[in-house]
Amino acid sequence: MPSATILRAVIAATGLSRRKAFEAVRAGRVTCAGETVLDPSRPFGGGDLALDGRPLVQPTAPKTYLVLNKPPGYLSAVSDDRGRPTVLDLVPAGLRAPGLHPVGRLDLDTSGLLVLTNDGDLTYRLTHPRYEVEKEYWAAVSPAPDATALERLRRGIEIDGALRRPVALKRLSADAGFDLAITIREGRKREVRRMLEAAGLRVTRLRRVREGGLALPRLAEGAVRPLTPSELRLLSGEKLRNG
Repeated sequence: MPSATILRAVIAATGLSRRKAFEAVRAGRVTCAGETVLDPSRPFGGGDLALDGRPLVQPTAPKTYLVLNKPPGYLSAVSDDRGRPTVLDLVPAGLRAPGLHPVGRLDLDTSGLLVLTNDGDLTYRLTHPRYEVEKEYWAAVSPAPDATALERLRRGIEIDGALRRPVALKRLSADAGFDLAITIREGRKREVRRMLEAAGLRVTRLRRVREGGLALPRLAEGAVRPLTPSELRLLSGEKLRNG
């Protein structure tokens, strides 16, 4: 288990995404024991933590682990200043807990597997690039992918100045309702869509079906439930293999 850091403490207390929490620290908006902190990786051993002068209280509620089959049209966020619906709007009151937040993000128009938790350690392990947790997506595209498009994807697509290749890529059978299964690790913003579009394929539907060792369970779109102990062990097993 990595030692606690300021970044992880802010994520745990606010539910902010890793990127937004990182930016808040770098911008000098976070203080610890009254001192402005600029290094997100600085060890956090406790003490008064504040964001924009507002005290942050570390969650003391029992750890909560939920799985959601996210429908399109919902933001992977705790709140939205434009009033758009978020994935937390789908969580029944009886399942909510202090500090609950989505682990990583799915684009607004992407559906599928999304874990929600108030466990900052799990969030860190599943989202930090160093752990290279696999994420598998099924994509419906137009036109139908030909050998040229598949070869271009396998060779790699330049995104944000770096060559990105899928860990795995395969065609799906016609009865799947999707054309391609594509697996990535790092998961930059809209990475799968950008890769497919660069190969000349327009994405009409995109669904995440697996994260680490956890596959999307049989849940209706919009439904959420607690992870079972065995499902949580699958995520924990992924942590141990990559840790």
